[in-house]
Order: sequence, then C-alpha cells, then structure tokens
Amino acid sequence: MTWDEISPLLRTATVETLQMTVWSAALSGLGGVLLGVLLVLTERGGLLPAPPVNKVLGAVVNVGRSLPFIILMVAILPFTRAVVGTTIGTDAAIVPLTVAAIPFYARLVETSLREVDPGVVAAAQAMGASRWQIVGKVLLREARPGLVAGLTVTVIALIGYSAMAGTIGGGGLGDLADRYGYQRFETGVMVATVVVLIVIVQLVQMLGDLLARRLSHR
Repeated sequence: MTWDEISPLLRTATVETLQMTVWSAALSGLGGVLLGVLLVLTERGGLLPAPPVNKVLGAVVNVGRSLPFIILMVAILPFTRAVVGTTIGTDAAIVPLTVAAIPFYARLVETSLREVDPGVVAAAQAMGASRWQIVGKVLLREARPGLVAGLTVTVIALIGYSAMAGTIGGGGLGDLADRYGYQRFETGVMVATVVVLIVIVQLVQMLGDLLARRLSHR
C-alpha cells in the first residue's frame, strides 16, 4: 500500500483510538476517584470507618484488577450491549475500557490519598472542618500531583487496552494493525500504527509529567 492509501486509514483509526481513550479516561477518572475516596474513608481509622464496606469495596477492586482485559471485554458483552445497544465498534469498546480502568485507577487514588500528611488532616479537623470539606479541600487538593500521575498511568494503560479492543471489533489502531498489518502482511501499515501509538503515549506522558510538576510546586 502507498502512503496515500495508508494515510486516511491511519487518520480514521487514530481518531477512533483517541475517542475511546478520552471517553474511557474521563469516566474512569470520575469512577476511580469516587471509589478510591470511599476506600480511604471506610478503612479502619478513616474519616468514615466501616471495615465491612471497605472489605467489599476492596474485593470488588481486586476482582476487577485480576481479570485480563481481553477476558473482561468478552465476559461483559451482555452488559455492553445493554448500555450502548451493540458489542462492536468504538462506542462499545468504551464500556469495557471504563470497567477495566476504574479499579485500576481507584488503587492509585487510594495510594495518593494515603500519602497526604496526616498532620494536615488533623489540623483541618481541629479547625472544625466537616468530613466532606476535608475530602474536597484537604485530601484531594493535597494529593493532586499523585492523582494526575496516576491518571497518566491509567490513560497510557487505556491506550494499550484500546489496541487490544480493536482486534475483536473495537475499531481504532488495534483494528487497523490487525486487519492490514497482520492479516494482509502490510508492513507499512503495521509500522505506521506502532509509530502513532508511541507518539500518543509519549505526548500523554509528557503532558501528565508537566501537569504533575506544576501542581507539586503550588
């Protein structure tokens, strides 16, 4: 294939991959922060201690992180169809991507929140701050660099997951590499796909590092 033939295919696949990654990252970010905060609040000695709830949440997160993405994607096909009405295409791929990334990011959020200086939390409590004020104005604010770094890792993982999703009907760069690079032995397409994925990952990492550094210098 010539570059003129590869270019439009590559452009379309790149847009699909970015759509999958951006939407699933946004949804995973919200879900991961919520789940991570609940894990910290409900742990023994937390602001809202509830060990049984914490164990259930921890088990859900562990199960979610234990499943290889390709198996998870197939296992939740009925759920995907119920949510978006189909199991094929970019929209369908966003569902398993989000389901896979939420527990992954939740653990990173939990770790970042635990690194917040307990003295800062104690000072806020001494000044009469409510639990939710401590969560919003102390824990999440102080943990911002770690949260951004964790989200960067999650987004890069999602880019890899999206390539896997593409091989079983999810579209995007993974689908392009599979259909043309693997099945039709079009080496040029495979090389171009790999280069685009590397560039995207590098840009995401650079942006995440820059933002994390700026937040840590507050």
